[in-house]
Amino acid sequence: MPISAPRLIVDGLSAGYGAVRALDQVSLSLEPGETVALLGTSGNGKSTLINTIMGLVPPRSGTIFLEENGVRTPLAGRRTESIADLGLALVPEGRRLFPRLTVEENLSLGAYRGAARGQRHERLAECFDAFPALKQRRRQLAGSMSGGEQQMLALARALMSAPRILLIDEPSVGLAPILVSRLIDTIAAMKARYRLSVLMAEQNFHQAVRIADRGYVLVQGRVAFVGRTADELRNSALVKTYYLGT
Repeated sequence: MPISAPRLIVDGLSAGYGAVRALDQVSLSLEPGETVALLGTSGNGKSTLINTIMGLVPPRSGTIFLEENGVRTPLAGRRTESIADLGLALVPEGRRLFPRLTVEENLSLGAYRGAARGQRHERLAECFDAFPALKQRRRQLAGSMSGGEQQMLALARALMSAPRILLIDEPSVGLAPILVSRLIDTIAAMKARYRLSVLMAEQNFHQAVRIADRGYVLVQGRVAFVGRTADELRNSALVKTYYLGT
């Protein structure tokens, strides 16, 4: 059943690994029902930002919180499972499936949080309806599938948790252009179907802005440009110089 999403707000966030600061005073927001693109080349902090929001990387400073009905819920300092219980789901870079488990077993593991456990059979039916190829391969080991099929499985597994906010990290990596286009279309369809908010980190500028309402460009761990619309992103001099090669 479609559910409404809260607002996600990141303010002055810094994070890193050891002596390396990967994020420096990053601020952004994700409004209910939006698709926001997080753009930038590899090594500029996109994955670190996604992982910090999900509690996988501890922040050094700044705040992350959800805002709903005037109430703010801090995320910084929470365990990842606690953040997932609030309705955030991650589709990680590299998919990170369980290769020796079947498609159906991978999907079932996605329904681990309390709000989804009781709906496991209904969510499974919805995923198979949305991804017919997964239904046909429900008994197949995930590790024996193609890259495109594995990416669809990773997306479906995240949907099994009945999320309100979907964080997607580099979905196009390793996929042929036609598969990237199909995947981006699927993300847009799932977002509309479940009334999700989507924050998508992506290097493929053209595919990302095709479904994004707006976006942010990260350069060396900082927000270098804020595009209030997809057209502003397309027309940005910084984007043209650094990411489109013009």
